[in-house]
Amino acid sequence: MIVDFSVENFRSIKEMQTLSMSAASIVSKYKEVDERNLIKVSDKFSLLKTKAIYGANASGKSNLIKALVSFIAIVTKSVKDDSSLVQNIWPYRLSTETENKPSYFQLTFILNNVQYRYGFEATNKEIISEWLFGTPGKKEVPFFTREGLIVNVNERQFKEGHKIVAFYKEQDIGTIARNNALFLTLVTLFNKGFAKDIVDYISTIIVVSGSHYGSEYSLFMQAEDAMNEGKKSNQIVELMKGSDIGISDIGKHEYQPDQDKEKRVLTTTLHRKYDANRKDAGYATLYMINEESEGTKKMFELSPMILQALNENRPLIIDEFDTRFHPLLTKKIVELFNSDTNTGSQLIFATHDTNLLNAKLLRRDQISFVEKDKYGTSHFYTLAEFKGVRNDASFEKDYIAGRYGAIPFLGDFNSIFEG
Repeated sequence: MIVDFSVENFRSIKEMQTLSMSAASIVSKYKEVDERNLIKVSDKFSLLKTKAIYGANASGKSNLIKALVSFIAIVTKSVKDDSSLVQNIWPYRLSTETENKPSYFQLTFILNNVQYRYGFEATNKEIISEWLFGTPGKKEVPFFTREGLIVNVNERQFKEGHKIVAFYKEQDIGTIARNNALFLTLVTLFNKGFAKDIVDYISTIIVVSGSHYGSEYSLFMQAEDAMNEGKKSNQIVELMKGSDIGISDIGKHEYQPDQDKEKRVLTTTLHRKYDANRKDAGYATLYMINEESEGTKKMFELSPMILQALNENRPLIIDEFDTRFHPLLTKKIVELFNSDTNTGSQLIFATHDTNLLNAKLLRRDQISFVEKDKYGTSHFYTLAEFKGVRNDASFEKDYIAGRYGAIPFLGDFNSIFEG
Protein backbone atom coordinates (compact mmCIF):
# COMPACT_ATOMS: atom_id res chain seq x y z
CA MET A 1 0.00 0.00 0.00
CA ILE A 2 1.22 3.47 -0.84
CA VAL A 3 1.94 5.78 2.11
CA ASP A 4 3.17 8.73 0.03
CA PHE A 5 4.94 9.71 -3.18
CA SER A 6 7.28 12.70 -3.41
CA VAL A 7 8.77 14.38 -6.45
CA GLU A 8 10.94 17.44 -7.09
CA ASN A 9 12.25 19.14 -10.21
CA PHE A 10 10.04 17.31 -12.70
CA ARG A 11 8.06 19.05 -15.46
CA SER A 12 5.98 21.78 -13.74
CA ILE A 13 6.98 20.60 -10.25
CA LYS A 14 9.92 22.68 -9.01
CA GLU A 15 10.00 22.32 -5.22
CA MET A 16 9.36 19.06 -3.37
CA GLN A 17 5.70 18.06 -3.57
CA THR A 18 4.18 15.07 -1.78
CA LEU A 19 0.96 13.18 -2.39
CA SER A 20 0.13 11.52 0.92
CA MET A 21 -2.22 8.59 1.46
CA SER A 22 -1.86 8.77 5.25
CA ALA A 23 -5.11 9.54 7.04
CA ALA A 24 -5.07 12.89 8.86
CA SER A 25 -6.22 13.34 12.44
CA ILE A 26 -9.69 14.46 11.41
CA VAL A 27 -13.16 12.97 11.51
CA SER A 28 -15.92 13.03 8.93
CA LYS A 29 -19.41 14.22 9.75
CA TYR A 30 -20.52 10.73 8.84
CA LYS A 31 -19.11 7.93 10.99
CA GLU A 32 -19.54 5.36 8.22
CA VAL A 33 -17.23 7.38 5.96
CA ASP A 34 -14.41 7.16 8.51
CA GLU A 35 -15.01 3.44 8.94
CA ARG A 36 -15.40 2.64 5.24
CA ASN A 37 -12.81 4.89 3.57
CA LEU A 38 -9.76 3.96 5.64
CA ILE A 39 -7.39 0.99 5.75
CA LYS A 40 -6.36 0.47 9.36
CA VAL A 41 -2.65 -0.33 9.56
CA SER A 42 -2.32 -0.02 13.34
CA ASP A 43 -4.19 1.56 16.23
CA LYS A 44 -2.55 4.90 15.47
CA PHE A 45 -2.05 4.76 11.72
CA SER A 46 -4.48 4.41 8.81
CA LEU A 47 -4.23 4.84 5.05
CA LEU A 48 -6.75 6.31 2.63
CA LYS A 49 -8.47 4.02 0.15
CA THR A 50 -9.03 6.81 -2.39
CA LYS A 51 -7.60 10.20 -3.24
CA ALA A 52 -9.09 12.74 -5.67
CA ILE A 53 -6.85 15.37 -7.29
CA TYR A 54 -8.45 18.60 -8.54
CA GLY A 55 -7.01 21.58 -10.38
CA ALA A 56 -7.33 23.77 -13.44
CA ASN A 57 -6.17 22.58 -16.85
CA ALA A 58 -2.34 22.68 -17.06
CA SER A 59 -2.05 23.04 -13.26
CA GLY A 60 0.13 19.96 -12.95
CA LYS A 61 -2.28 17.13 -12.05
CA SER A 62 -1.07 14.96 -14.90
CA ASN A 63 2.56 15.77 -14.17
CA LEU A 64 2.31 14.13 -10.76
CA ILE A 65 1.03 10.97 -12.42
CA LYS A 66 3.71 11.23 -15.13
CA ALA A 67 6.30 11.46 -12.36
CA LEU A 68 5.06 8.18 -10.93
CA VAL A 69 5.14 6.62 -14.41
CA SER A 70 8.76 7.76 -14.82
CA PHE A 71 9.67 6.45 -11.37
CA ILE A 72 8.23 3.01 -12.14
CA ALA A 73 9.84 2.90 -15.61
CA ILE A 74 13.31 3.74 -14.29
CA VAL A 75 13.02 1.18 -11.47
CA THR A 76 11.96 -1.60 -13.82
CA LYS A 77 14.04 -0.78 -16.91
CA SER A 78 17.20 1.13 -15.99
CA VAL A 79 19.51 -1.91 -15.90
CA LYS A 80 18.41 -3.32 -19.25
CA ASP A 81 17.64 -0.07 -21.07
CA ASP A 82 20.41 2.55 -21.44
CA SER A 83 17.86 5.13 -22.56
CA SER A 84 15.50 4.92 -19.56
CA LEU A 85 16.83 8.11 -17.95
CA VAL A 86 16.75 10.05 -21.22
CA GLN A 87 13.15 9.00 -21.79
CA ASN A 88 11.88 9.64 -18.26
CA ILE A 89 13.76 12.56 -16.68
CA TRP A 90 12.20 15.95 -17.50
CA PRO A 91 13.45 18.67 -15.13
CA TYR A 92 11.60 21.91 -14.42
CA ARG A 93 12.78 24.22 -17.21
CA LEU A 94 11.34 27.58 -16.20
CA SER A 95 14.16 28.37 -13.75
CA THR A 96 17.92 28.58 -14.04
CA GLU A 97 18.07 27.03 -10.54
CA THR A 98 16.74 23.68 -11.62
CA GLU A 99 17.45 23.10 -15.31
CA ASN A 100 20.80 21.41 -14.57
CA LYS A 101 19.84 19.80 -11.26
CA PRO A 102 18.68 16.19 -10.82
CA SER A 103 15.05 15.18 -10.47
CA TYR A 104 14.00 13.58 -7.17
CA PHE A 105 11.58 10.67 -6.69
CA GLN A 106 10.64 8.81 -3.50
CA LEU A 107 7.93 6.25 -2.75
CA THR A 108 6.98 5.22 0.78
CA PHE A 109 4.93 2.03 0.93
CA ILE A 110 3.99 -0.94 3.07
CA LEU A 111 4.93 -4.44 1.91
CA ASN A 112 4.59 -7.59 4.01
CA ASN A 113 3.81 -5.46 7.09
CA VAL A 114 7.05 -3.45 6.77
CA GLN A 115 7.15 0.21 5.76
CA TYR A 116 9.83 1.08 3.19
CA ARG A 117 11.10 4.38 1.81
CA TYR A 118 12.85 4.05 -1.54
CA GLY A 119 14.01 6.80 -3.84
CA PHE A 120 16.67 8.27 -6.08
CA GLU A 121 17.92 11.45 -7.70
CA ALA A 122 18.81 11.37 -11.37
CA THR A 123 19.64 13.50 -14.37
CA ASN A 124 18.96 12.24 -17.89
CA LYS A 125 22.53 10.92 -17.91
CA GLU A 126 23.19 9.35 -14.49
CA ILE A 127 21.92 8.32 -11.08
CA ILE A 128 23.17 10.92 -8.59
CA SER A 129 21.98 9.22 -5.40
CA GLU A 130 19.79 6.30 -4.33
CA TRP A 131 18.51 5.00 -1.01
CA LEU A 132 16.35 2.37 0.67
CA PHE A 133 15.19 2.61 4.29
CA GLY A 134 12.75 0.45 6.17
CA THR A 135 11.16 -0.23 9.54
CA PRO A 136 11.47 -3.98 10.17
CA GLY A 137 11.39 -3.01 13.86
CA LYS A 138 10.25 0.09 15.71
CA LYS A 139 12.89 2.38 14.19
CA GLU A 140 13.72 3.13 10.57
CA VAL A 141 17.06 1.68 9.46
CA PRO A 142 19.04 2.02 6.21
CA PHE A 143 19.24 -0.95 3.85
CA PHE A 144 21.58 0.88 1.51
CA THR A 145 22.57 4.36 0.42
CA ARG A 146 24.37 5.40 -2.74
CA GLU A 147 26.19 8.50 -3.92
CA GLY A 148 27.29 8.24 -7.53
CA LEU A 149 28.96 4.84 -7.79
CA ILE A 150 29.74 4.56 -4.09
CA VAL A 151 27.27 2.21 -2.40
CA ASN A 152 27.06 1.57 1.34
CA VAL A 153 25.05 -1.50 2.31
CA ASN A 154 23.74 -2.51 5.72
CA GLU A 155 24.86 -6.13 5.49
CA ARG A 156 22.70 -7.17 8.41
CA GLN A 157 19.52 -6.00 6.68
CA PHE A 158 20.47 -6.42 3.02
CA LYS A 159 22.86 -9.34 2.56
CA GLU A 160 22.03 -9.85 -1.12
CA GLY A 161 22.90 -6.22 -1.81
CA HIS A 162 26.21 -6.54 0.01
CA LYS A 163 27.33 -9.19 -2.49
CA ILE A 164 26.63 -6.91 -5.47
CA VAL A 165 28.73 -4.02 -4.17
CA ALA A 166 31.77 -5.81 -5.59
CA PHE A 167 30.55 -4.98 -9.10
CA TYR A 168 31.06 -1.30 -8.32
CA LYS A 169 34.81 -1.72 -8.30
CA GLU A 170 36.48 0.32 -10.99
CA GLN A 171 37.02 -2.56 -13.39
CA ASP A 172 33.31 -3.36 -13.46
CA ILE A 173 32.03 0.17 -14.06
CA GLY A 174 30.43 0.44 -17.48
CA THR A 175 29.88 -3.30 -17.84
CA ILE A 176 27.63 -4.47 -15.03
CA ALA A 177 27.49 -1.52 -12.62
CA ARG A 178 26.58 1.56 -14.65
CA ASN A 179 26.12 5.13 -13.53
CA ASN A 180 22.74 5.29 -15.34
CA ALA A 181 21.32 2.15 -13.72
CA LEU A 182 19.76 1.72 -10.28
CA PHE A 183 21.55 -0.41 -7.69
CA LEU A 184 18.28 -1.91 -6.43
CA THR A 185 17.34 -3.12 -9.90
CA LEU A 186 20.82 -4.52 -10.47
CA VAL A 187 20.55 -6.64 -7.33
CA THR A 188 17.38 -8.28 -8.67
CA LEU A 189 19.31 -9.68 -11.66
CA PHE A 190 21.38 -11.85 -9.35
CA ASN A 191 18.98 -12.58 -6.48
CA LYS A 192 15.32 -13.54 -6.23
CA GLY A 193 14.88 -12.34 -2.65
CA PHE A 194 14.04 -9.14 -0.87
CA ALA A 195 15.16 -6.69 -3.59
CA LYS A 196 13.00 -8.46 -6.16
CA ASP A 197 10.01 -8.17 -3.82
CA ILE A 198 10.52 -4.40 -3.72
CA VAL A 199 10.89 -4.04 -7.50
CA ASP A 200 7.96 -6.39 -8.12
CA TYR A 201 5.74 -4.32 -5.83
CA ILE A 202 6.64 -1.07 -7.59
CA SER A 203 6.02 -2.68 -10.98
CA THR A 204 2.53 -3.83 -9.91
CA ILE A 205 1.30 -0.26 -9.39
CA ILE A 206 -1.28 0.23 -12.15
CA VAL A 207 -1.10 3.64 -13.81
CA VAL A 208 -3.42 4.84 -16.57
CA SER A 209 -2.25 8.19 -17.91
CA GLY A 210 -4.38 10.42 -20.11
CA SER A 211 -2.09 9.74 -23.06
CA HIS A 212 -3.16 6.09 -23.06
CA TYR A 213 -6.64 6.90 -24.32
CA GLY A 214 -6.88 6.40 -28.03
CA SER A 215 -3.28 5.19 -28.37
CA GLU A 216 -3.47 2.36 -30.90
CA TYR A 217 -6.17 0.63 -28.84
CA SER A 218 -3.49 -0.59 -26.39
CA LEU A 219 -5.83 -0.58 -23.38
CA PHE A 220 -8.62 -2.01 -25.48
CA MET A 221 -6.45 -4.94 -26.57
CA GLN A 222 -5.41 -5.59 -22.98
CA ALA A 223 -9.08 -5.73 -22.02
CA GLU A 224 -9.73 -8.17 -24.87
CA ASP A 225 -6.92 -10.38 -23.57
CA ALA A 226 -8.46 -10.30 -20.09
CA MET A 227 -11.69 -11.69 -21.56
CA ASN A 228 -9.81 -14.93 -22.23
CA GLU A 229 -9.45 -15.53 -18.49
CA GLY A 230 -12.43 -17.33 -16.97
CA LYS A 231 -13.07 -15.65 -13.60
CA LYS A 232 -11.83 -12.26 -14.74
CA SER A 233 -14.00 -12.45 -17.86
CA ASN A 234 -17.12 -13.07 -15.77
CA GLN A 235 -16.26 -10.17 -13.46
CA ILE A 236 -15.73 -7.82 -16.41
CA VAL A 237 -19.13 -8.73 -17.83
CA GLU A 238 -20.82 -8.15 -14.47
CA LEU A 239 -19.04 -4.82 -14.00
CA MET A 240 -20.08 -3.70 -17.49
CA LYS A 241 -23.69 -4.81 -16.93
CA GLY A 242 -23.76 -2.94 -13.63
CA SER A 243 -22.60 0.27 -15.33
CA ASP A 244 -26.03 0.81 -16.92
CA ILE A 245 -24.79 0.91 -20.50
CA GLY A 246 -27.35 -1.54 -21.88
CA ILE A 247 -25.04 -4.53 -22.33
CA SER A 248 -26.45 -7.97 -21.59
CA ASP A 249 -23.27 -9.89 -22.34
CA ILE A 250 -19.87 -9.68 -24.04
CA GLY A 251 -18.73 -12.21 -26.62
CA LYS A 252 -16.48 -12.73 -29.64
CA HIS A 253 -16.99 -12.92 -33.35
CA GLU A 254 -14.49 -14.69 -35.57
CA TYR A 255 -14.33 -13.87 -39.25
CA GLN A 256 -11.96 -13.95 -42.19
CA PRO A 257 -12.22 -10.80 -44.34
CA ASP A 258 -10.21 -12.40 -47.13
CA GLN A 259 -9.12 -15.96 -47.89
CA ASP A 260 -5.51 -14.82 -48.05
CA LYS A 261 -5.65 -13.15 -44.65
CA GLU A 262 -5.69 -14.56 -41.14
CA LYS A 263 -8.91 -14.89 -39.20
CA ARG A 264 -9.73 -12.01 -36.87
CA VAL A 265 -11.52 -12.15 -33.54
CA LEU A 266 -13.56 -9.10 -32.61
CA THR A 267 -15.14 -8.37 -29.23
CA THR A 268 -18.90 -8.07 -29.43
CA THR A 269 -21.65 -6.89 -27.12
CA LEU A 270 -25.13 -8.30 -26.77
CA HIS A 271 -28.11 -5.94 -26.49
CA ARG A 272 -31.83 -6.59 -26.23
CA LYS A 273 -33.76 -5.73 -29.39
CA TYR A 274 -37.49 -5.22 -29.92
CA ASP A 275 -40.00 -5.51 -32.74
CA ALA A 276 -42.40 -2.88 -34.09
CA ASN A 277 -44.71 -3.47 -31.13
CA ARG A 278 -41.81 -3.02 -28.71
CA LYS A 279 -41.92 -6.66 -27.75
CA ASP A 280 -38.81 -8.69 -27.04
CA ALA A 281 -37.24 -9.85 -30.29
CA GLY A 282 -34.10 -11.48 -28.93
CA TYR A 283 -30.65 -9.95 -29.03
CA ALA A 284 -28.59 -7.79 -31.35
CA THR A 285 -24.84 -8.29 -31.62
CA LEU A 286 -22.71 -5.15 -31.94
CA TYR A 287 -18.99 -4.78 -32.54
CA MET A 288 -17.46 -3.15 -29.47
CA ILE A 289 -14.70 -1.24 -31.24
CA ASN A 290 -16.91 0.27 -33.97
CA GLU A 291 -20.46 0.41 -32.65
CA GLU A 292 -20.26 1.15 -28.93
CA SER A 293 -19.92 4.60 -27.40
CA GLU A 294 -16.59 6.06 -26.29
CA GLY A 295 -17.77 5.85 -22.68
CA THR A 296 -18.61 2.16 -23.02
CA LYS A 297 -15.21 1.45 -24.56
CA LYS A 298 -13.43 3.32 -21.78
CA MET A 299 -15.31 1.33 -19.15
CA PHE A 300 -14.33 -1.86 -20.96
CA GLU A 301 -10.69 -0.74 -21.01
CA LEU A 302 -10.63 0.15 -17.32
CA SER A 303 -12.63 -2.84 -16.06
CA PRO A 304 -9.72 -5.35 -15.97
CA MET A 305 -7.52 -2.86 -14.09
CA ILE A 306 -10.26 -1.98 -11.60
CA LEU A 307 -10.85 -5.65 -10.92
CA GLN A 308 -7.14 -6.48 -10.78
CA ALA A 309 -6.55 -3.70 -8.26
CA LEU A 310 -9.41 -4.85 -6.03
CA ASN A 311 -8.72 -8.59 -6.36
CA GLU A 312 -4.97 -8.28 -5.75
CA ASN A 313 -4.87 -5.26 -3.39
CA ARG A 314 -2.89 -3.21 -5.90
CA PRO A 315 -2.80 0.60 -6.20
CA LEU A 316 -4.59 2.04 -9.24
CA ILE A 317 -3.79 5.56 -10.47
CA ILE A 318 -5.94 7.08 -13.21
CA ASP A 319 -5.49 10.40 -15.00
CA GLU A 320 -8.51 12.13 -16.55
CA PHE A 321 -10.74 9.73 -14.62
CA ASP A 322 -14.03 11.40 -15.50
CA THR A 323 -13.38 11.78 -19.25
CA ARG A 324 -16.25 10.14 -21.19
CA PHE A 325 -17.92 8.99 -17.94
CA HIS A 326 -21.25 10.13 -16.49
CA PRO A 327 -20.82 11.62 -12.97
CA LEU A 328 -22.91 8.83 -11.45
CA LEU A 329 -20.55 6.22 -12.91
CA THR A 330 -17.41 7.88 -11.54
CA LYS A 331 -19.15 8.13 -8.16
CA LYS A 332 -20.04 4.43 -8.29
CA ILE A 333 -16.43 3.42 -8.99
CA VAL A 334 -15.14 5.59 -6.13
CA GLU A 335 -17.76 4.03 -3.84
CA LEU A 336 -16.54 0.58 -4.91
CA PHE A 337 -13.00 1.37 -3.76
CA ASN A 338 -14.31 2.98 -0.57
CA SER A 339 -16.47 -0.04 0.25
CA ASP A 340 -15.97 -2.67 2.94
CA THR A 341 -15.16 -5.25 0.26
CA ASN A 342 -11.92 -3.39 -0.51
CA THR A 343 -9.38 -4.50 2.08
CA GLY A 344 -6.14 -3.12 0.68
CA SER A 345 -6.42 -1.52 -2.75
CA GLN A 346 -6.05 2.23 -3.32
CA LEU A 347 -7.45 4.46 -6.06
CA ILE A 348 -5.75 7.77 -6.86
CA PHE A 349 -7.33 9.80 -9.65
CA ALA A 350 -7.14 13.22 -11.29
CA THR A 351 -10.54 14.65 -12.14
CA HIS A 352 -12.67 17.72 -12.86
CA ASP A 353 -15.87 16.01 -11.64
CA THR A 354 -16.99 18.28 -8.80
CA ASN A 355 -19.93 15.98 -7.99
CA LEU A 356 -17.43 13.86 -6.06
CA LEU A 357 -16.73 16.77 -3.68
CA ASN A 358 -19.23 15.45 -1.19
CA ALA A 359 -18.74 14.83 2.54
CA LYS A 360 -20.84 11.66 2.26
CA LEU A 361 -18.32 10.24 -0.23
CA LEU A 362 -14.88 11.65 0.66
CA ARG A 363 -13.11 12.86 3.79
CA ARG A 364 -11.27 16.20 3.63
CA ASP A 365 -7.89 14.45 3.51
CA GLN A 366 -9.07 12.47 0.46
CA ILE A 367 -9.40 15.69 -1.55
CA SER A 368 -6.21 17.19 -2.99
CA PHE A 369 -5.72 20.31 -5.08
CA VAL A 370 -3.02 21.41 -7.52
CA GLU A 371 -2.43 25.06 -8.28
CA LYS A 372 0.19 26.68 -10.50
CA ASP A 373 1.74 29.98 -9.37
CA LYS A 374 2.73 32.91 -11.60
CA TYR A 375 6.16 31.32 -12.16
CA GLY A 376 4.62 28.19 -13.66
CA THR A 377 5.29 26.02 -10.59
CA SER A 378 2.77 23.43 -9.37
CA HIS A 379 1.86 23.21 -5.69
CA PHE A 380 -0.11 20.36 -4.05
CA TYR A 381 -2.25 20.60 -0.92
CA THR A 382 -5.29 18.91 0.65
CA LEU A 383 -8.61 20.21 1.86
CA ALA A 384 -7.67 19.02 5.36
CA GLU A 385 -4.93 21.71 5.44
CA PHE A 386 -7.47 24.53 5.23
CA LYS A 387 -8.30 26.07 8.60
CA GLY A 388 -11.94 26.64 9.41
CA VAL A 389 -13.41 24.19 6.88
CA ARG A 390 -16.10 22.23 8.68
CA ASN A 391 -16.58 18.54 8.01
CA ASP A 392 -20.14 19.26 6.88
CA ALA A 393 -19.20 22.12 4.52
CA SER A 394 -20.40 22.19 0.92
CA PHE A 395 -17.08 21.16 -0.62
CA GLU A 396 -18.30 21.41 -4.21
CA LYS A 397 -19.94 24.82 -3.86
CA ASP A 398 -16.95 26.29 -2.03
CA TYR A 399 -14.49 24.90 -4.57
CA ILE A 400 -16.38 26.33 -7.55
CA ALA A 401 -16.55 29.66 -5.70
CA GLY A 402 -12.74 29.65 -5.50
CA ARG A 403 -12.45 29.27 -1.74
CA TYR A 404 -9.86 26.50 -2.04
CA GLY A 405 -8.01 27.82 -5.09
CA ALA A 406 -6.97 25.41 -7.88
CA ILE A 407 -9.53 26.81 -10.36
CA PRO A 408 -8.92 28.52 -13.72
CA PHE A 409 -9.01 32.31 -14.01
CA LEU A 410 -10.73 32.73 -17.36
CA GLY A 411 -10.50 35.74 -19.60
CA ASP A 412 -13.24 37.44 -21.61
CA PHE A 413 -13.73 35.31 -24.71
CA ASN A 414 -16.00 37.96 -26.22
CA SER A 415 -13.00 40.26 -26.65
CA ILE A 416 -11.80 37.93 -29.40
CA PHE A 417 -14.53 39.29 -31.69
CA GLU A 418 -14.19 42.96 -30.75
CA GLY A 419 -12.32 45.61 -32.68
